Amino acid sequence: MNYDKETRPFGVSGITGEVLAEAMPWIKNITGKTIVIKYGGSAMENAQLRADVMADIVLLKIIGVNPIIVHGGGKAITAAMNRFGLPVEWVDGQRVTNDEAMEVVRMVLAGKVNQELVEAMNVHGNLAVGIAGSDGGTIIAEQADPRLGRVGRVVRINTQLLEDLVHADYIPVLATVGIGEEPARGFFNVNADVVAGHVAAAIGAHKVVFLSDVDGLYENFDDKDTLISNMTLPEARRMIEEKSISTGMIPKLSSCVRALEAGVYRAHMLNGTTPHALLLELLTDKGIGTMIRPTEEVESFEAQPLGNFAAKLVENRGKKHD
Repeated sequence: MNYDKETRPFGVSGITGEVLAEAMPWIKNITGKTIVIKYGGSAMENAQLRADVMADIVLLKIIGVNPIIVHGGGKAITAAMNRFGLPVEWVDGQRVTNDEAMEVVRMVLAGKVNQELVEAMNVHGNLAVGIAGSDGGTIIAEQADPRLGRVGRVVRINTQLLEDLVHADYIPVLATVGIGEEPARGFFNVNADVVAGHVAAAIGAHKVVFLSDVDGLYENFDDKDTLISNMTLPEARRMIEEKSISTGMIPKLSSCVRALEAGVYRAHMLNGTTPHALLLELLTDKGIGTMIRPTEEVESFEAQPLGNFAAKLVENRGKKHD
């Protein structure tokens, strides 16, 4: 037997209840829908941060969301190449990937990084399945630039394997190793930011979310007061055209644009090192990062056929949430 003064020495706060109540309409809006989450940066390097993010993704699955994880692993690749004594070269901010380096990329992305994410998620149950983009021809790629060797450009995304896993109630964890149109053309190292946008567009996702090391998109990165909370697709296009954002954010923002142009409802950019950033952005009124929407107008959106339970939740719904 335990007394209240022992188990709740500071009393009971109503804040927890308020947070849960605030989340309810957002949960109703998102359940049954697919969200593509690009995961990278320091949040992926730190074991505790990685475990926390994977736990939040499992929670999204429990409330009816269908997450698809897309990941890179640039820091881990660099560390492995240094360990093997291989040169690390860059051209225009992109890693030069010769045949020998491609072997390391495959080993690190599809082996080490992918399986670490699967392991962290499966602590909560056998939910995650790790695949490489070469599996089932999921990422078909071609050489992007002869100077870069086996760095790939996405030709198309074949969604069948991803859809099969989602329909079987698994969480796909996709390493961005692409394969040529013909297997003899070999493997390609494909930018994970770019792949996430293509996957979201191809599968008809409700949202695409980019988790990185920064709080979102800044109008001026040196001025932290210019963090953008929300913006429209035309505004995002203009920032890319005017090159008014940092180089590292261009692939992310370009992928957001690609996904929204293909019909994805919302794109989000968050700091994956912020505790529970995913939940705060997706399930609260104010959010925490940068949200990009197609237009100024608030739109209704049902991206795909919903399951019976999710369909009941949207029946007779009044105000629709973003």
